[in-house]
Amino acid sequence: MAEHPIIAEETKKTALDCISVENMRQSDRLTIERFCPGRTLMYRAALGVYRAAEWDGMTAIAVGGGNNGGDGYALACILARKGRRCRIVKLSEKLTEDSGYYARLAAELGVPMEPYAPGAFDRCDTVVDCLLGTGFQGGLREPWLGAVREINACGARVVSVDINSGMNGDTGEAEIAVRSDLTVTVGFVKRGLVTERAGRYMKRLVVADIGIVLARREARICPAGESGPGLLPCPPWLEPSPIDVRCAAEEEIL
Repeated sequence: MAEHPIIAEETKKTALDCISVENMRQSDRLTIERFCPGRTLMYRAALGVYRAAEWDGMTAIAVGGGNNGGDGYALACILARKGRRCRIVKLSEKLTEDSGYYARLAAELGVPMEPYAPGAFDRCDTVVDCLLGTGFQGGLREPWLGAVREINACGARVVSVDINSGMNGDTGEAEIAVRSDLTVTVGFVKRGLVTERAGRYMKRLVVADIGIVLARREARICPAGESGPGLLPCPPWLEPSPIDVRCAAEEEIL
């Protein structure tokens, strides 16, 4: 599938787009309807996470329902193909069409899967947080609350996918959220991730550029320190160079 010219043009610029959760939702829908299948985008998101981190030892991937959990299943497929040890810890049995595809493939590749129970993250070197996406609002309930507390206390490296579970994507607010060593946000930086509130929950934030076509421009983050209307300063936890996985195709893990 040919790359959309908007994507090629945007990568020539140094500033990063910073958008609302609703704009991200619209941009996802636009891209899937007109340019790229959702299953391919899910694979690219997982590949961006894989390339952003080290994967020594055992990795536990905590998944919820929906596409955020689907990113976790796709990551498990990549890790299995690369000979890395991993297992899935499920807090939901719900699957979208795309996440179901990668869940089945992960099972075929022999990835162990288990329902969440206390102690699920013991003896792990890395925990991947694919529990809740950017649309989450309000407070956590069980079993999500217990899982987040356990992730924060387990002592493993923590990688959050798209956003730290429990955090509001527009404001960065959270009663309690996953505390990550690395957060890999997908597509574009969400507004909440650059607030001081969000910075308390993450040590490092990177963007995986998976080829989402932006529905509308909002603000931009300028690493070089420029100022002006619509420009935001770059917080110290945000790395200004995205991980480019726009051309990746899921066939390489089939």
